[in-house]
Amino acid sequence: MSRQIRLEDDVYERIKANKRDDESFSDAVDRLIGGQSLRDLRDVFDDEQVSEMREAIDAADQTDRDEVREVAERFE
Repeated sequence: MSRQIRLEDDVYERIKANKRDDESFSDAVDRLIGGQSLRDLRDVFDDEQVSEMREAIDAADQTDRDEVREVAERFE
C-alpha cells in the first residue's frame, strides 16, 4: 500500500540530495529515518554491563593515545 504525503520544498530537496541513485524516495526516507536509535538500546544492558563497556572503551582510547604518542615521538 502506498500513501501520499505533503512535504515542504526544502524537506523534499534535502531528501532528494541524500537519495542514492539506486533508491526510490521511499527507500531513501526509510534509510534516513529507519533503523533503531541508540535510545532503543537503553533497556538492553544493565548498569554493570554499561560500566564494563565504558571501561573497555576508555582503555582502548588510552591505548590508542599511547600508540599515537609513541609514533609521534619517533618523528621528533
